[in-house]
Amino acid sequence: PSVPHDSTMVRNRQPPPGGPPTDEPAGRRSGKKKRGGAAATPQGSDRFLDLVDEDDDVGGPGDDDDEELDSLGVPLDSVVKVWCVHSTPNFSLPWQRRRQYRSSGSGFCIDKQRRVILTNAHCIEWHTQVKVQRRGSDTKHLAKVVSVGWEADCAVLTVEDDEFWQDIKVVKLSKKVPHLEEHVLCVGFPVGGDTISVTSGVVSRVEVMTYAQTSSELLGIQIDAAINSGNSGGPAFNRNGECLGMAFQSLNADQAENIGYVIPTVVIMHFLNDLLKHGKYTGFPTLGVETQTMENAHLREAFGMAPTQKGLLVSRIAPTCAVATLLQVGDVLLSFDKEPIANDGTILYRKHERVAFSWLVAQKFYGEPAEMTVLRDGKLLELRLADLHPEVALVPVHLFNHTHQGPSYLIVAGLVFTTLSVPFLRSEFGEEWDCEAPIEIVHRIMHQRAEEKGEQLVVLTQVLAHDLTVGYEDLENVLLISVNGVKVKNLRQVMEIVRDCSNEFLRFELHNNLILVLKAEEARKATPEALEQHSIPAPMSPDLCADSKGSTAVAAPESEVQ
Repeated sequence: PSVPHDSTMVRNRQPPPGGPPTDEPAGRRSGKKKRGGAAATPQGSDRFLDLVDEDDDVGGPGDDDDEELDSLGVPLDSVVKVWCVHSTPNFSLPWQRRRQYRSSGSGFCIDKQRRVILTNAHCIEWHTQVKVQRRGSDTKHLAKVVSVGWEADCAVLTVEDDEFWQDIKVVKLSKKVPHLEEHVLCVGFPVGGDTISVTSGVVSRVEVMTYAQTSSELLGIQIDAAINSGNSGGPAFNRNGECLGMAFQSLNADQAENIGYVIPTVVIMHFLNDLLKHGKYTGFPTLGVETQTMENAHLREAFGMAPTQKGLLVSRIAPTCAVATLLQVGDVLLSFDKEPIANDGTILYRKHERVAFSWLVAQKFYGEPAEMTVLRDGKLLELRLADLHPEVALVPVHLFNHTHQGPSYLIVAGLVFTTLSVPFLRSEFGEEWDCEAPIEIVHRIMHQRAEEKGEQLVVLTQVLAHDLTVGYEDLENVLLISVNGVKVKNLRQVMEIVRDCSNEFLRFELHNNLILVLKAEEARKATPEALEQHSIPAPMSPDLCADSKGSTAVAAPESEVQ
């Protein structure tokens, strides 16, 4: 299910100078101030120069201080600075992209032979160019994004230039999750300077938490070491010099102080093993069910549970999830893969430590079997799931995995239709979209689930000014229910209905019993006119163009067809 973006969590990619990208002209945007001019010398400071002998080592150019840094016990030379140019789609005007902007983050080498650099996914989201720079080097090398695990906020980069890999150190990933109070050393290139930064702290907490990038629920490590913008993708080391995780987000300063979060190596290794196992990133499995805790004794008794039995009540099952044909509403889930589930929904992780049972599911891979013990009508049942597969998201949290890198759209005589997604909602209504968006849209997101593969919610996002659309200008961000009496399944179906329409009228039924009618023949003529009037290059997104051949209702003028 779609979850609103956690505004208290901030991803720690260093933003571009002058703040986030805007639609203002370049002349109005504040840029990075150049450093220049001689620094003022405090009165009397020349006295201190007399105390320094000319033969003393004062740390001039070319000094080798690696021996002192080696005392830290961590491979600093394995950490690199990641530079990225982003080109973000404009979800409100889906045929455009916003002004490109630049940011920087951190990364580190984990395999010299395979030429693998690890960084955060949000450091390279919507990238058009990625470069990496080694510590102490003045050269930025072009990098290629090999694979991205959006749910885990992990990305694999590589560099083709042989020079980059000369004498580079490799980070060793720890196989264990650290315990509380263990020492942590965070290394990266955060805001506040251009050189490498080292901060230290301890492990404060280990639990299943929300990853701000895609609102996924995975194991995370909370530390009290400073994690600032630009630290994202940098390694966190233990006392033995092993990497225990990767920095990726922190809590806002107005909420708490010195709270940063690290992706543990068990999550990173799952991402990497997924690439090796399937040849691509497939994701972290979920059951696709909603559950209720059973901490109330009367509730347990009503469902026939014995005093010693513990578990979770299944309250809702997504129609497209892997267990849709296996579990039933009202089942009590007692264990998963032989691991008992407590009444509060947790499982024993380590001595004196418990985590949400969803972590058990997330550790598996798609395609693997699973075993569950449930209590149904007072009887114990041992159920076996043949293979885990992902649930179909009715409202996607992100569009990074789509073939078409951007939002889908369709224009019919000035009517702009697009698919409902969380990025679209943020673009239209801001981070607090769950409070600002129309109630019917929020209700659908929170309570409706996809019934079959390919199902989408289609929205009439705006009506472009045209003589044919007079009287419809005030319609915006309204759900499309049906076209010519056919219930809408997805945007591709809408395009096909419009393309193949032989009736005199095109009848669009919207939410709240609103009806929008256009004459089909006139709509065919008005579409290219509206495109030219509003300087729109195409009547539909590239993912729909392949199936629109022969279309006259929504086709662009012949002069624009390549």
